[in-house]
Amino acid sequence: MPAAVPNVISRYFDVTAERDTDAIVALFANDATVVDEGTERRGRDQTRAWRNGPATAYTYTTELLRTETIDPDHYLITGRLTGNFPGSTTDLNWDFTIADTRITQLVITP
Repeated sequence: MPAAVPNVISRYFDVTAERDTDAIVALFANDATVVDEGTERRGRDQTRAWRNGPATAYTYTTELLRTETIDPDHYLITGRLTGNFPGSTTDLNWDFTIADTRITQLVITP
Protein backbone atom coordinates (compact mmCIF):
# COMPACT_ATOMS: atom_id res chain seq x y z
CA MET A 1 0.00 0.00 0.00
CA PRO A 2 1.57 3.33 -1.04
CA ALA A 3 0.68 5.24 2.17
CA ALA A 4 -0.74 4.41 5.56
CA VAL A 5 -4.45 3.64 5.62
CA PRO A 6 -6.73 2.11 8.25
CA ASN A 7 -6.39 -1.63 8.72
CA VAL A 8 -9.85 -2.32 7.26
CA ILE A 9 -8.71 -0.95 3.88
CA SER A 10 -5.41 -2.86 3.92
CA ARG A 11 -7.34 -6.01 4.83
CA TYR A 12 -9.77 -5.40 1.94
CA PHE A 13 -6.95 -5.61 -0.60
CA ASP A 14 -5.31 -8.57 1.18
CA VAL A 15 -8.45 -10.71 1.33
CA THR A 16 -9.51 -9.64 -2.17
CA ALA A 17 -6.20 -11.01 -3.47
CA GLU A 18 -6.95 -14.23 -1.59
CA ARG A 19 -10.50 -14.27 -3.06
CA ASP A 20 -11.89 -14.92 0.42
CA THR A 21 -15.52 -13.83 0.06
CA ASP A 22 -16.45 -14.39 3.72
CA ALA A 23 -13.51 -12.30 4.90
CA ILE A 24 -14.31 -9.54 2.39
CA VAL A 25 -17.98 -9.35 3.39
CA ALA A 26 -17.01 -9.23 7.07
CA LEU A 27 -15.15 -5.97 6.43
CA PHE A 28 -18.37 -4.19 5.44
CA ALA A 29 -20.98 -2.65 7.72
CA ASN A 30 -24.38 -4.38 7.66
CA ASP A 31 -25.89 -1.52 5.65
CA ALA A 32 -22.84 -0.72 3.49
CA THR A 33 -23.12 0.41 -0.11
CA VAL A 34 -20.91 -0.89 -2.92
CA VAL A 35 -20.94 0.71 -6.36
CA ASP A 36 -19.05 -1.13 -9.10
CA GLU A 37 -19.53 -0.98 -12.88
CA GLY A 38 -22.26 1.61 -12.27
CA THR A 39 -24.41 -0.75 -10.20
CA GLU A 40 -25.20 -0.02 -6.56
CA ARG A 41 -25.50 -2.83 -4.03
CA ARG A 42 -26.66 -2.41 -0.42
CA GLY A 43 -26.09 -4.60 2.59
CA ARG A 44 -24.02 -7.69 3.16
CA ASP A 45 -26.19 -10.04 1.08
CA GLN A 46 -25.82 -7.87 -2.01
CA THR A 47 -22.12 -7.35 -1.26
CA ARG A 48 -21.69 -11.14 -1.14
CA ALA A 49 -23.56 -11.51 -4.45
CA TRP A 50 -21.27 -8.87 -6.00
CA ARG A 51 -18.17 -10.67 -4.75
CA ASN A 52 -19.42 -14.03 -5.99
CA GLY A 53 -20.53 -12.61 -9.35
CA PRO A 54 -19.09 -9.62 -11.21
CA ALA A 55 -16.08 -9.16 -8.93
CA THR A 56 -14.84 -12.70 -9.63
CA ALA A 57 -15.56 -12.87 -13.37
CA TYR A 58 -11.84 -12.56 -14.16
CA THR A 59 -8.48 -13.45 -12.69
CA TYR A 60 -6.29 -10.43 -12.01
CA THR A 61 -3.61 -8.91 -9.84
CA THR A 62 -3.78 -5.47 -8.27
CA GLU A 63 -0.89 -3.03 -8.01
CA LEU A 64 -1.71 -0.17 -5.66
CA LEU A 65 -0.25 3.09 -6.93
CA ARG A 66 -1.48 5.95 -4.76
CA THR A 67 -3.40 6.68 -1.57
CA GLU A 68 -5.13 9.94 -0.84
CA THR A 69 -6.64 10.73 2.54
CA ILE A 70 -9.75 12.84 1.94
CA ASP A 71 -10.57 12.99 5.65
CA PRO A 72 -10.10 10.58 8.58
CA ASP A 73 -12.97 8.38 7.38
CA HIS A 74 -12.57 8.78 3.61
CA TYR A 75 -9.74 7.41 1.44
CA LEU A 76 -9.15 7.23 -2.31
CA ILE A 77 -6.88 4.44 -3.53
CA THR A 78 -5.65 4.32 -7.13
CA GLY A 79 -4.35 1.09 -8.60
CA ARG A 80 -3.79 -0.97 -11.71
CA LEU A 81 -5.47 -4.29 -12.45
CA THR A 82 -3.76 -6.70 -14.81
CA GLY A 83 -5.54 -9.88 -15.81
CA ASN A 84 -7.56 -11.91 -18.28
CA PHE A 85 -10.30 -9.35 -18.90
CA PRO A 86 -10.80 -7.36 -22.13
CA GLY A 87 -7.89 -4.93 -22.51
CA SER A 88 -5.88 -6.92 -19.90
CA THR A 89 -4.91 -3.78 -17.93
CA THR A 90 -6.98 -1.01 -16.38
CA ASP A 91 -6.51 1.67 -13.77
CA LEU A 92 -9.18 1.93 -11.08
CA ASN A 93 -10.06 4.11 -8.12
CA TRP A 94 -11.44 2.63 -4.91
CA ASP A 95 -13.23 5.34 -2.93
CA PHE A 96 -13.66 4.08 0.65
CA THR A 97 -15.74 5.56 3.44
CA ILE A 98 -15.29 3.86 6.80
CA ALA A 99 -16.78 4.05 10.27
CA ASP A 100 -15.05 2.45 13.22
CA THR A 101 -13.60 -0.78 11.81
CA ARG A 102 -16.02 -1.31 8.89
CA ILE A 103 -16.38 -0.12 5.32
CA THR A 104 -19.63 1.83 4.98
CA GLN A 105 -19.26 2.71 1.31
CA LEU A 106 -17.03 1.60 -1.54
CA VAL A 107 -17.26 3.17 -4.98
CA ILE A 108 -15.05 1.64 -7.70
CA THR A 109 -14.51 3.70 -10.86
CA PRO A 110 -12.11 3.77 -13.81
